Amino acid sequence: MALAVMVVVVLGATGAGVALLLRGGTSARVEPTGIEVALARKLRRIGIPGSSRQLRKPVPSSNDVVAAGRAHFADHCAICHANDGSGQTEMGRNLYPRAPDLRLAPTQQLTDGELFYIIENGVRLTGMPAWGDGGEESKRASWHLVTFIRHLPQLTPEEKLEMERLNPKGPEEWREMQQDEEFLKGNEPSGQGHKEPRHH
Repeated sequence: MALAVMVVVVLGATGAGVALLLRGGTSARVEPTGIEVALARKLRRIGIPGSSRQLRKPVPSSNDVVAAGRAHFADHCAICHANDGSGQTEMGRNLYPRAPDLRLAPTQQLTDGELFYIIENGVRLTGMPAWGDGGEESKRASWHLVTFIRHLPQLTPEEKLEMERLNPKGPEEWREMQQDEEFLKGNEPSGQGHKEPRHH
């Protein structure tokens, strides 16, 4: 009798879980449920090795480190996370799960080592890629990003404006930006001879 009750409970819980996960089919348009969010955070925490959680930034925070992290974030991360870390971009709003607001407690309460591990290794079943290649330059850039992520809640309008200039742009945006600069200098915008900057 007890075994039958346990089987019914397990099957019921499994069925409810499957129904919850499959609501809306495979669409990424539905919002993750609270259960999915809690489970994903728990699994992420379990998936980060304890030794990585304990890592500390090898370089102290400074204006130069924040600036390096800010420039890297604008060029590589803002397309999903937005310059201000809100995740409110076309890409970030349409990921499943959504790109998190990096300014808020669920991210800010992660250890430096956890942030570093996530940047270097990505997170499975999300849109977060693994950016690290194991090299020293990659590690340095990731630690700069950790420092900048810590700075996001205090981001100034001036810093955000600077980041907009560093965001990747298409050819039309570069032409328009060049014409605006020529106009502000008092020159007639030519649109000729524009060479698009390279991005990696």
